[in-house]
Amino acid sequence: METPLQVHIIPVLKDNYVYAICDDQTSECAIVDPGKAQPVIDFLSKHDLKLKEIWITHHHSDHIGGLAQLKESYNCHVLGPSKQKDKIPQIDQEVTDLDLLSFNGHPFKVFELPGHTLDHVGYWLFKDKLLFCGDTLFSLGCGYLFERDYKQMWNSLCKIRALPEDTLIYCGHEYTQENAKFALSIDPENENLIKYSQEIDQKRERGTPTLPTLLKTEMYTNPFLRADLPFWEKKLKMIDASDVEIFKTLREKKNKFKA
Repeated sequence: METPLQVHIIPVLKDNYVYAICDDQTSECAIVDPGKAQPVIDFLSKHDLKLKEIWITHHHSDHIGGLAQLKESYNCHVLGPSKQKDKIPQIDQEVTDLDLLSFNGHPFKVFELPGHTLDHVGYWLFKDKLLFCGDTLFSLGCGYLFERDYKQMWNSLCKIRALPEDTLIYCGHEYTQENAKFALSIDPENENLIKYSQEIDQKRERGTPTLPTLLKTEMYTNPFLRADLPFWEKKLKMIDASDVEIFKTLREKKNKFKA
């Protein structure tokens, strides 16, 4: 039986999370979205780990800022999206939708998740029930749509929502507490959301991350994963509106929201 992978959170920059996916049997690890190199180097040194791979979800600098230094220092293998590949010259292996790969015997599938950026991908370790989704989905939120293609983003969120409910979601930023304020403003009677928001506040008071989040939790609380529920039509006064139109309205409300 394979040893379960251990996922460690490395905070970097203002609110980014780098993830270290570690195989305790071999002391090898994969790093997801190294926005800065030195915190990763310190983590590897402290735990005596070998950096085998780096997985990139998209090209934004807060997700690849430490990539060049880490690749040069550790000569590791870099996976990244094939679309807009010129923006990430360190990529060794281009990945695209539904590619099936493996890390130390742990299979994972690549999903193209455009919407935040055109090149965005996610990595799903389906046996370990782990998803690394970068800035597509946040706990109680979703990424900003730089491309303004709401249908594209909605389709990406639906792709995530279709995964098993017990999938653990590792997002790119610690945005949960702020996202909860918006979610409560538009869905104040959601008991699941109220309870989850209280748990989030307690975690932040202790200084602990709110991530990973459970997909099942997001399906009951995250407004952007629930844009196709009928009650939004009445609440937003958008009778007979499409799912994408509802999603667009919710996302635009979030863009303008001030707590």
